[in-house]
Amino acid sequence: MKSEDTEGAFELYVTRTPGYLWALFFRALHIHPITVTLLSIVIGTSCGFFFYFDSLKMNAIGMLLLVWANWYDCADGQLARMTNQRTLIGRILDGAGGEIWFLSIYLGLAFRMYPVYGWWIWPLLCYTGFLCHARQAALADYYRNIHLWFLFSGSGNGNELDRSAPKFAHYRELRWKRGEWFEKCYTLIYALYTRGQEWATPEFQRFFTTATALYGTQFPDDLRQQFRQKSRPLMKYCNILTFDARVGVLFLSLIIGLPLIFPLFEIIVFEPLRLYMRHRHETFCHEFYNELNGNGE
Repeated sequence: MKSEDTEGAFELYVTRTPGYLWALFFRALHIHPITVTLLSIVIGTSCGFFFYFDSLKMNAIGMLLLVWANWYDCADGQLARMTNQRTLIGRILDGAGGEIWFLSIYLGLAFRMYPVYGWWIWPLLCYTGFLCHARQAALADYYRNIHLWFLFSGSGNGNELDRSAPKFAHYRELRWKRGEWFEKCYTLIYALYTRGQEWATPEFQRFFTTATALYGTQFPDDLRQQFRQKSRPLMKYCNILTFDARVGVLFLSLIIGLPLIFPLFEIIVFEPLRLYMRHRHETFCHEFYNELNGNGE
């Protein structure tokens, strides 16, 4: 586990524990975490094919595959921490894996619903996937990493909060030559992803930059604890906006034979929840920034 703060009971028992058992299995076989990530991507991507059919039996196969892929997605991170094999490319693949799964799922649902609802289902699912889903997952991931950073005070024990500036600097240092071009490509992708998270959180960036200038990476304990108290209630929303609740809605919509419920729920429920979570986080970051600057605005 990274932290009890960021793991709900459902995730702990339904996802984390099976993932841990798979991680033990892969460690015994000396399988690299990236291999597990790639297996997760392959299994998860196949779900879109099974969700295309208006058949509960085929849909159930897709559901089982998605759960299986999620166990592997959980196992690869635990395996990396067990064996101290954490790499940037592994983290990028791990994060991209879920997006690839859902790209396949959205495509499968679009082809399924097109004969019923017509052409407009395509822009609806594009908006749902590329804007709503992508922003929700990115922000939830970022807020959890921020929380873990304050929990561990930047020690690196379980937190993965990165800044885009060092990643862009590393990207510029790499050359388009044999042996470096691939690293240059994925470093750029990750730097752009991280910069997008930073652009979405301007008040946090202002507070964190000011605090880092004052304290370096070792923030005072009282500041860390105060931030944790403000941030911890938002972790339940982060969990909702990542996998468990989203997949629950997807499965329910397939079971009752109304897959349109899934993208509509993303837009009507999850997107306002993202805006609410962001508002709360930005508000208390603004307050912390004002306290550091000696004004109580």
